[in-house]
Amino acid sequence: MSQTITDLFPTRVEGRESVIPRTGPIVHNTTGPMTAAEVEHMESKGYVQFADLVTRDEVQQMRDELARLSQDPQVLADERTVTEAKSREVRSIFEIHNSNELFGSIARDPRVVDRARQVLGSDVYIHQSRVNFKPAFTGKDFSWHSDFETWHAEDGMPTPRAVSISISMTDNYTFNGPLLIMPGSHREYISCVGSTPDDNYKNSLVMQGAGTPDGPILTEFADKYGIDVMTGKAGGATMFDANCMHASNGNITPYSRSNLFLVFNSVENIPVAPFSAKQPRPQFVAERNPTPIV
Repeated sequence: MSQTITDLFPTRVEGRESVIPRTGPIVHNTTGPMTAAEVEHMESKGYVQFADLVTRDEVQQMRDELARLSQDPQVLADERTVTEAKSREVRSIFEIHNSNELFGSIARDPRVVDRARQVLGSDVYIHQSRVNFKPAFTGKDFSWHSDFETWHAEDGMPTPRAVSISISMTDNYTFNGPLLIMPGSHREYISCVGSTPDDNYKNSLVMQGAGTPDGPILTEFADKYGIDVMTGKAGGATMFDANCMHASNGNITPYSRSNLFLVFNSVENIPVAPFSAKQPRPQFVAERNPTPIV
């Protein structure tokens, strides 16, 4: 049951944007499938990449299933499916770990879950899942933001003790809209200005609006931390901290980019009432009845 707790990361307030330093460990357990070098990179940079996390056969199975889903009338009509604002092509399908057996099995696979457990130092549950499409020529960009800012403001996630794992179903080049991360930015939280519109998720899932830092502070962060480009072959994965400042460019190339996106939250970081919204986002966007993955 949700309860009110102290807001350690206020955001969407009046006045000016501010930066709140983050203390404490990023990786809570050094024992697990991740190497010492991977643990250090996650701790210092806020992300780590894994080559060949899933097999080529599994990649092909996911691609085939993704193609089927994108043409399924029932899927297209489902509220969990988000389409591009202009082209109406599928952009994301949410809660995929519950609605689809294949993607659900990958989401609960020890190769994935054990890495999340190691970083978070506890049992975990899936706060959010989705498959993302960035089709050739028409895939749109996504503005700079911290996922935790949204999960805190609109879902009531108390602290950034959560990680995202993006598993690539296509090759990620520098030019087809890959994930961009400001390495080290996970150590500083940007408190944004403004308020959360009613049913903000309907717009934010298509284009981030509320909770997006302004240009000057993003420039400061970019000058301080730089920008890393998450390239890699299909079957690889990127794990990154909930508070990493990240974005992605549009895709005007002939090469599509698709991924399975999984958010794991610690069972010791259960969401409460939203900190900066009137009501929580729907269950398919943010799980509010967490069940630890066994």
